[in-house]
Amino acid sequence: MQLSFKQENEYNRVAETFRMKNIIVAVGSTRKPKLNAVSEALQTIKPFFPVGVDFQILGREVASGVSPTPSSRAELMLGARKRTQALSHLAAESSEKWDYLVGLEGGLDVIMEDRARRVFLESWAYVTNGTTGHYGRSGSLEIPEVLAAEVLEKGIELSEAIDRFAGEKGVRNLQGAWGVLTLNLIDRQSAFRVGVLAAFAPFYNAGMYSSASAANG
Repeated sequence: MQLSFKQENEYNRVAETFRMKNIIVAVGSTRKPKLNAVSEALQTIKPFFPVGVDFQILGREVASGVSPTPSSRAELMLGARKRTQALSHLAAESSEKWDYLVGLEGGLDVIMEDRARRVFLESWAYVTNGTTGHYGRSGSLEIPEVLAAEVLEKGIELSEAIDRFAGEKGVRNLQGAWGVLTLNLIDRQSAFRVGVLAAFAPFYNAGMYSSASAANG
């Protein structure tokens, strides 16, 4: 892969930082789709890190600090960020050093269009190195109103509602609502993978972000 001048400078900076060691990435969940999504995303961006560096992924179950099924973009973002804060506390308590902390949060975003409610399924990620943090989001998938009503009016968790809707059990640990609604063209894991790639962009392409900040300054 041919790197640009900016990418090469960033590559050298990262090499100096990590010096051929494992990069430890802590994820605020132990659910397989989330951990696999992070693993896939890291393998995709691995060429932008020094040769010989590998990623070690640690899954830790932590609280999101938000409702079981967030119902707004703000709540989704807050949940993802709070998971990394909980990870930071765990690291401090155990005197461990984790290079990146990743929080993932899935749920709903509700908007009004011409007085009609439209509800979208979204998957959000927040990534921090302890100094700076950035958000990333999957695409949005409009969900059926009957499913939205189960969650928003009846207060049923999305994981339970989608099981009923699909006539299956444990959907969120498999394809998720994404897979059920898209005939598995997009599953939960792939949606989170996009969010993680986007949230990591300011780290693996830091040269572009720093130059943009300088230009705006």
